[in-house]
Amino acid sequence: MKNQKGFTLIEMMIVLLVITVLLIITVPNISSHSSNINTKGCEAYMKMVEAQVQAYKIDKKVIPTFAELHSVGYLKSADAACPDGTPIEITTEGAVQKK
Repeated sequence: MKNQKGFTLIEMMIVLLVITVLLIITVPNISSHSSNINTKGCEAYMKMVEAQVQAYKIDKKVIPTFAELHSVGYLKSADAACPDGTPIEITTEGAVQKK
């Protein structure tokens, strides 16, 4: 018999089984962290907007709207929502909160 080098069918099936088990373990963990990532991202965005509101308030002595922050260049977008789509608002005191 010739000495042939390579993987047998059983060895390939074992490797595929191990890869499948690893995917089954990791995919649910990644999807469960997605909502946590969106929440933290929204909180960080709200803090950044609040800092821009305070800077505008120091410059102009008035609480701005999202449109005013955008028109003057304090924000890149006039959209009053977090990147995940959660609507936010600027209160009369200058705080930023979820609607």
